[in-house]
Amino acid sequence: MTHQEILKKVEWKDLRSLSIREVFIENNLTIPWFLISITLAYFGYYIFALPFSAFFFLTGLRQVQNGFHNSLGTNKFLTWLSLYINSVLMLVSIHAVKFNHIRHHKYCLTDQDYEGKSAGMSWYGAILYGPVHMFLIHKITLQLGNKNYRRNVVTELLSIVAFAGISLYFNIHFLLYHIIVMLIGEFLMAFFAVWTVHHDTHDSPEYARTQRNGWKNKITFSMFYHLEHHMFPAVPTIKLPELARRIDEAIPELEKKSTF
Repeated sequence: MTHQEILKKVEWKDLRSLSIREVFIENNLTIPWFLISITLAYFGYYIFALPFSAFFFLTGLRQVQNGFHNSLGTNKFLTWLSLYINSVLMLVSIHAVKFNHIRHHKYCLTDQDYEGKSAGMSWYGAILYGPVHMFLIHKITLQLGNKNYRRNVVTELLSIVAFAGISLYFNIHFLLYHIIVMLIGEFLMAFFAVWTVHHDTHDSPEYARTQRNGWKNKITFSMFYHLEHHMFPAVPTIKLPELARRIDEAIPELEKKSTF
């Protein structure tokens, strides 16, 4: 079944709209996790801060992914601001990630898909490739991106350097903790955000892996409904559980490879 046939069989366009409550959730989901992790780190409870930092990173990924596809329910400036703030807090140019993510949807798992390079590696190869992955997405955006992309990437990188520089110069221990944890998270992106959802799918790249286990989706904030995201990228993450239900109902025969 082709992508176009799936689009015709599944009712999905109504899922693009967000209520005021859903807009609030999608745009503020990161805040409690960040505040709790930073507070615990401030008082030196680094071990206890780690799970909250991980949830901040995960919800940050959810927020920026929605921003990439204009699915936050906000205007252009507020969407840009969300991407910029997350760039500084997550220690990576989110506009560089966006450029490669949009190409990933267009050229999924081909030679032109730089985001998806680690999908064909072993799991440990994808982990080791992480630092190269982060360098490559910035390099590709600066080489192939238009003027706006390049300007945003440079602005975000300079802001990250300023944030890290101030934290180091004044030895702000809880911010240094945050920087280290975020860098580790970024270095694992090639594994968690690419390999887990795309390995062994090169024969049918449009059929990414997905997750149908309820509690696993709850603790990962619905970020592993990746088959659904690839087929309907305009649908906000908060609506993906309902989209998955509709796909299962309309196309029960559709093969669904599990993420984990």
